[in-house]
Amino acid sequence: MTATALTIAGSDSGGGAGIQADLKTFSALGVFGCSAITATTAQNTRGVTRAEPVSPGMTAAQIAAVLSDIDIHAVKIGMLANAEIAEEVATALAGYDGPVVLDPVMVAKSGDALLADDAVEALLLHLLPRADLLTPNLPEAARLLGVTPATTPEDVEAQGRALCDLGAKAVLMKGGHAEGDTCVDQLVSNDPTVTFTAPRIATRNTHGTGCTLSAAIAAELAKGASLPGAVRTAQAWLHDAIRNADRLAIGSGHGPVHHFHALWT
Repeated sequence: MTATALTIAGSDSGGGAGIQADLKTFSALGVFGCSAITATTAQNTRGVTRAEPVSPGMTAAQIAAVLSDIDIHAVKIGMLANAEIAEEVATALAGYDGPVVLDPVMVAKSGDALLADDAVEALLLHLLPRADLLTPNLPEAARLLGVTPATTPEDVEAQGRALCDLGAKAVLMKGGHAEGDTCVDQLVSNDPTVTFTAPRIATRNTHGTGCTLSAAIAAELAKGASLPGAVRTAQAWLHDAIRNADRLAIGSGHGPVHHFHALWT
């Protein structure tokens, strides 16, 4: 059996995040990737200069075309752009019963907004209950809950549980935006919280880390891993991709991680 995954996300013309990062991640981890594009962005390592959503009907048609023909073992959802697209994606996935990883992409690495305000409510209402795993960073979790970002491990876990109460089956609270030499992530669900730690790497080349991590988790789920196992493997692989990011020389801003660090220099 060939493991397959579908990414539903926006396109990054610079190649470091979005659909491009997701497909690279799937391939690097031995999973055949399919895609449904929700938006196009004019983007590079320095920022986003323009973004245009795809029509909601076209996004839904892409999802339907893939699911009607290809046995998809996991779905990753990234940039949704607006409320209409979020609603169409939820409807298009209504008959899909595989694992869904939802990455609530709101802001690009450059600080440019990627999600309209009205889409937050649609995401919470229509997609959060469908998510087997939600993967917010601390600012994203706070925006979804309408609170300030967590600053202590206890607050991080509490916000994760609040998001589970809103419908997510599990939440990976990512600590990349926190302070300290160690990056701490918490996997919060009905089971005891699992904590993952990794040394923080001193590099500016971290464009697309959120997209890449959620895609890597989806890839591992597509291969049959348990959720904690998928997160553990994905995080170890991403850590190596960040550690090797400076081997690339892409752009003059925040460069991408090295998705194919195990294959070429």
